[in-house]
Amino acid sequence: MVVDIADAENGFTLLFSAHPFPGFQLQLDWQRADMSGNWYRSATLDMEGGLCPALLKYFDAPPAQLYAQFRARAK
Repeated sequence: MVVDIADAENGFTLLFSAHPFPGFQLQLDWQRADMSGNWYRSATLDMEGGLCPALLKYFDAPPAQLYAQFRARAK
């Protein structure tokens, strides 16, 4: 998702929400809880990945969907 972002290996901005928003690039669908984290799947990327318990610092419960946008970080 960051291949076209210059210098992404040194950081980028990730915006995410439980609701679609203008400019979102990726939808992640909740799959299952596992220990203290949660697994989401991207149909677009045909990939699955786990998110750590820090997700619950932003949400009371794991959202059914997450929407994300990746962009260069502000200088």
